Amino acid sequence: MSIPLHLYLPIAGNSVNMLVILGLGGGVGLLSGIFGVGGGFLMTPLLIMFGIPPTVAAASDSNQIVGASTSGTLAHFRLGNVDFKMGLLL
Repeated sequence: MSIPLHLYLPIAGNSVNMLVILGLGGGVGLLSGIFGVGGGFLMTPLLIMFGIPPTVAAASDSNQIVGASTSGTLAHFRLGNVDFKMGLLL
């Protein structure tokens, strides 16, 4: 039983190699962690270079940002690091 390496993206209207997408995600995650920057400014142009339409690339990165922000907020909430008074003031 073989694992298909090409994944069809119906919204983008093209097929991409899963290993390339996983490699891009890992590389961007590593660079983001090393330099302390968000990955969106790196991932969007890379997705466009690999044939993903710009609107789909931007929407994909926006969804990733929502997930990462939600995860970080929940983690800090559990640790007691969220100051609700300051949050409401801001």
